[in-house]
Amino acid sequence: MIRLMLCLLVLAVTQARAETIILASTTSVDNSGLLAKILPVFTTETGIEVKVLAQGTGQALATAAHGDADLVLVHDPDAEAGFIAAGHGILRREIAWNDFLFVGPVTASPHTHDVLAALRDIAAHATQFVSRGDKSGTDAAEKRMWKKTGINPVGQAWYHDIGGGMGAALNAAAAMNAVTLTDRGTWLSFANKRDLVPLVEGDASLINRYDVIQLNPALHPTAKLDAARKLAEWLASDNGQVQIGAMMLGGEQLFHPDAAAPFKPAS
Repeated sequence: MIRLMLCLLVLAVTQARAETIILASTTSVDNSGLLAKILPVFTTETGIEVKVLAQGTGQALATAAHGDADLVLVHDPDAEAGFIAAGHGILRREIAWNDFLFVGPVTASPHTHDVLAALRDIAAHATQFVSRGDKSGTDAAEKRMWKKTGINPVGQAWYHDIGGGMGAALNAAAAMNAVTLTDRGTWLSFANKRDLVPLVEGDASLINRYDVIQLNPALHPTAKLDAARKLAEWLASDNGQVQIGAMMLGGEQLFHPDAAAPFKPAS
């Protein structure tokens, strides 16, 4: 009886000490299965549970700015800089990278490494194109690429802004035989490829970096900042980086860990 009471007491203390934090995260690291694989390892090591809010980068940063998340994991350097400049974030760490690629039907565009040439070809031939249009990191990257071409596709009959996530954009592109931009992790894990194939990849502008950002305690004193800091540090730790790099699908690596040597784009 005494042993049972002690066990119940230990269980109660353990449960009382258990913490749950909210990670506002870009959809790509969730849709690809990465978070489902690595977060249980973190929980086992620390006892900290992580609830994931998978959103576009813009929405994830807004969620954190409103005080509804304890940590963010996103992939839009410009939006991240604005988040930090507004005082919401501190200690941004780049923890991984993969790349974007344009996918579509074989007939849509020649295979190339030149993003701008491919986009100009899409516009010239009025090739059906699906845009996420959800203010995500992928959406922001796509808009930056169009801007570099000097072409504004918004409002064109061939340009479809769906206001949805990566899975929805890929499904729409598959149904319409259209081109879309996707991150490689989601593409590799996406089952409904139908006639879609990689069309544009390998351009340096397609590098896609992922950053974890801790919240500023001056503006967000109620966030579980200590537990969130532990997750941020774990993602950048040797063990966290090994877990990220071990994510494979079809013999391909979905994410490249790089906390020790962050990717630096050419100036």
